[in-house]
Amino acid sequence: MRIVLDIWRQRGPRDPGRFVRYEVPDVSEHMSFLEMLDVLNVGLVERGDDPVAFDSDCREGICGMCGFLVNGDPHGPTHHATICQTHMRHFADGDTLRLEPWRAAAFPVIKDLVVDRSAFDRIIAAGGYVTIRTGSAPEANAILVPKTDADRAMEAAACIGCGACVAACPNASAALFTGAKISHLGLLPQGQPERARRAVTMAVQAREEGFGHCTSIGECAAVCPASIQLEVIARMNRDFVKATLTGRDEAAPVAVFPRRGPAGGGG
Repeated sequence: MRIVLDIWRQRGPRDPGRFVRYEVPDVSEHMSFLEMLDVLNVGLVERGDDPVAFDSDCREGICGMCGFLVNGDPHGPTHHATICQTHMRHFADGDTLRLEPWRAAAFPVIKDLVVDRSAFDRIIAAGGYVTIRTGSAPEANAILVPKTDADRAMEAAACIGCGACVAACPNASAALFTGAKISHLGLLPQGQPERARRAVTMAVQAREEGFGHCTSIGECAAVCPASIQLEVIARMNRDFVKATLTGRDEAAPVAVFPRRGPAGGGG
């Protein structure tokens, strides 16, 4: 089948960008979306043109590297899947697809469809360390964990940090990502010693990175390929408020995601 692509091309962070139209003939329905882009890039290189830059690594929906908007949908039309897990059978012959990078001030465009998501790394780093022993595997029954807590912790830990939640949010909020990272340790007994400090430092770092506020619209959870639920945001807010109001953390009480203008518009 034939696919028409309108792709955002931008040479660098400080360069202006624009949409460029390409046509990809003879696309197999069995190709993944990224394989289709590989075919496009092979043709561009053969013509002496600059290939389209996009992030990818495992191509199995695990690493969180890939991600861009397809007709305004993060990771494309397939629910609970990354763009590398999306196949061309989900599209029709002659479809025109508009590809653009995540749009958020905290995710500046590096080139074409590639954005800088190091803000996520800094949020995780702000969480610091845990004081539990990690050098060897402990006896399984040494610390008993209720199954419901273990299940919720594992569900939160499934976040791959792709950034789709930020791209879908009208406010470009990182609340779902930050809530997931805070929750998966906060639900386990091993994460309790630093629980209060972690909730404050990670939430404050998210604000300082320029992410917008959360207004509980729910678009983030709707597009999350790991199916992270909105409850992690409520748990993050509860831990933050408890830590600041009870004085269990030295950080000054501030709003987790203060009400201000949207942080979208990167690129």
